[in-house]
Amino acid sequence: MDCIYKDPNAAIEERVKDLLSKMTVEEKIGQMTQIERAVANPSAIRDRCIGSVLSGGGSRPFENAESADWANMIDGFQKGAVESRLGIPIFYGTDAIHGNNNVWGATIFPHNIGLGATRDADLVRRIGVVTALETRACGSQYAFAPCVAVAKDPRWGRFYESYSEDTEVVRKMTSLVSGLQGQPPEGHPYGYPYVAGRNSVMASAKHFVGDGATENGTNEGNTIASHDDIFNIHLAPYIDCIAQGVCTVMASYSSWNGDKMHSHRYLLTEVLKEKLGFKGLLITDWEALERLTDPHDADYRQSVKSTINAGIDMVMVPFRYELFLEQLLSLVESGEIPMTRIDDAVERILRVKFVAGLFEHPFTDRSLIDLVGCKAHRELAREAVRKSLVLLKNGKDPKKPFLPLDKTAKKILVAGTHADDLGYQCGGWTATWTGLSGRITVGTTIMDAIREMLGDKTEIVFEPNPTAETFASQDFSFAIVAIGEGPYCETGGDDPELKIPFNGTEIATFVADRVPTVMILISGRPMVIEPPLLEKVDAFVAAWLPGTEGAGITDVLFGDYPFQGKLPVTWFKTVDQIPMHVHGNSNPLFPFGFGLTS
Repeated sequence: MDCIYKDPNAAIEERVKDLLSKMTVEEKIGQMTQIERAVANPSAIRDRCIGSVLSGGGSRPFENAESADWANMIDGFQKGAVESRLGIPIFYGTDAIHGNNNVWGATIFPHNIGLGATRDADLVRRIGVVTALETRACGSQYAFAPCVAVAKDPRWGRFYESYSEDTEVVRKMTSLVSGLQGQPPEGHPYGYPYVAGRNSVMASAKHFVGDGATENGTNEGNTIASHDDIFNIHLAPYIDCIAQGVCTVMASYSSWNGDKMHSHRYLLTEVLKEKLGFKGLLITDWEALERLTDPHDADYRQSVKSTINAGIDMVMVPFRYELFLEQLLSLVESGEIPMTRIDDAVERILRVKFVAGLFEHPFTDRSLIDLVGCKAHRELAREAVRKSLVLLKNGKDPKKPFLPLDKTAKKILVAGTHADDLGYQCGGWTATWTGLSGRITVGTTIMDAIREMLGDKTEIVFEPNPTAETFASQDFSFAIVAIGEGPYCETGGDDPELKIPFNGTEIATFVADRVPTVMILISGRPMVIEPPLLEKVDAFVAAWLPGTEGAGITDVLFGDYPFQGKLPVTWFKTVDQIPMHVHGNSNPLFPFGFGLTS
């Protein structure tokens, strides 16, 4: 056969070798380029042989775009790719990090910190399966997940993207990779990428490496750590991902002892590719080349040279792709980047594309669209919420538990800024990059779930910010107060103080002074809990960022299911104790692994 690479029955490595031999230098560097959908069009993808398109955080076809709208857009880009000289398909990347969270109507799962509280690796794997189905339904074949950071400082704005401060918990939760990509068969070569079929997506272990341990929790900051700590604490989860055939690894914006990870040849090439045997592709983070220098973008050509020579295979450009292609071609022609390095990069990209079946099935399987947000998927998310809840206090007297709540109560108060806000429940990376307040997608708030649980038999008074008038002649059996953080992501979430915003402490204290109260904290991390507040509330539940299925909270509050969650992180008393973790300081407010069952 003239074109071995077009033969689905040929061995993948033979197909890679054949296609690589037919490519021009321009086509090769095109494959190393990932561009944002806002600057993508079918003709540019075709003419420049672009390797991949992505949606940056919250970048979508239009507001409230559903899966079919996404599929139309992505298939349009793919049409350009398959019409190129060699017909090399693109893969489309999206931040499907707690469900396919950019898409209206998708099932939104708890953020990773909540999943870490479940300690349930099989649950996380099943979440990966559902996330893959809903992601493929919109046309995307590539999820930028999982984040396997071992987070050591809750002041970090991405803390909730980590499963735990404990390496072993994070390692356990790498089961998401097998959920997203499918379980490799016995005997699958170690380090070789794997995708089970059209219902699975390529995964991305990120952010390599040490992103969770930067000084003072500064996003994109500097991790000061010994060689042993980097390997034993932060690198370990990547070994588990590689063993599961993870297709891609994403480099971190952060530095290790002052050296930027994106140009760290020792870790990227000598360790990840050579020592650990990773055969997939290594991708940059968003605009990472610009961020290599201080000030940003001070020497773009040098940034291209240092990242590619360090071992980066694909660059998330994402906008200035003409400049990137021009600079990369010039560096190859001058010999500053050897052709062997380009061939290694493109070989890895093509390998992943063949593994993922993109040459055989480049377009969206529209039959998956009906599964998006279906009852079974939402039931799984509800199960995840139930298992993620951590009960930190139950009753002022240990012999008299306050929970479960009475379903037959005549009159109750529901209060707090987070009781009826779906956007707050979901947090960052939902609908938009930073997240939003309000009815941002399809889902059930805590208030919706309370109404559903209690029906008409109980009078429910809802007051986000109660006043003395709220309690005038009111005889409440109990109050449910939901407070917490607003949505945020990345550097915008860096917070040196970690105080509960929106007067949350004041609201909860005001209510607890007047009626027996369970306080639910919606947050991506431990927050400062003032001693008088903890003393006054009758029960305290850490609900993390639970996503769209608020009924998982009422399932447990009202006793249909037990509390199971255990703290995935140490809960500090004051911020001056940070960093505080399981193998470090003593005297926390609640230790790592704490969680009452009743």
